Amino acid sequence: MKIKLTLLLFLLSILIYGQEIKTTGFLREIKTYDVSDLWTLNTPEPLGYIGENYQRFFIHFISVIKNPNDPLEYFVYGKTRVKNNICSFQGTIKINKSMTYDETDVPNIKQGSVIGEYEFFEDPDQKGTGTLKGKFLSDFMIDKNGKFKYDDLMASADGYENNQFEGVWISYKSKSSKKCNWGDYRIPDSGDLDGGAGEFGPALKYANYGWENYQQAWFYDSSKPEVQKARNKEKENWWLKN
Repeated sequence: MKIKLTLLLFLLSILIYGQEIKTTGFLREIKTYDVSDLWTLNTPEPLGYIGENYQRFFIHFISVIKNPNDPLEYFVYGKTRVKNNICSFQGTIKINKSMTYDETDVPNIKQGSVIGEYEFFEDPDQKGTGTLKGKFLSDFMIDKNGKFKYDDLMASADGYENNQFEGVWISYKSKSSKKCNWGDYRIPDSGDLDGGAGEFGPALKYANYGWENYQQAWFYDSSKPEVQKARNKEKENWWLKN
């Protein structure tokens, strides 16, 4: 069961392969769970872009904590990176809707999604900072023992995606805004940046906008030293640098 939807429209009736996916509301129940693991535990580093030329954008959630006074809100601390500019940020993720799917990929596993809004404030004392805001969709699963988990059941399938964040970055200084989207495995509304079929593949024409190392790391012969070097760079914990 692979769900496709436009995040900004928040469609609850989703069409896939010409058939409507039936869902059951889960907002009341989601309040009883701590869903912070969706964004911090054993998740891949997101792929993202900012601006018209799909400049590569990095984001890492260092800490996500459930608001003890609002079970649908989470406090977020993390860092962003564009080129070599690393900025810290704080903000919130707010869940507005949740549902489970009446049909699932695996028996005895409940699958569902949380949908909502986010607003992150980069440190204004740092260089080139602003506000990130928009909407998101994250997929979860609940196993037969009632444990809440990140839904990676279909991670090996073509077109798999999770944690889809879609919005804008707004400069503190100029007040100008740029489209800024990110996600796990795929990026929402990525236009012709993503030329991959089964998996994300940045188009060669955007190599100079931060994607050259990614292309080198994952689309060339892994036995070559330069490819291994590129892969090591992709795996760097860049958010620990400052």
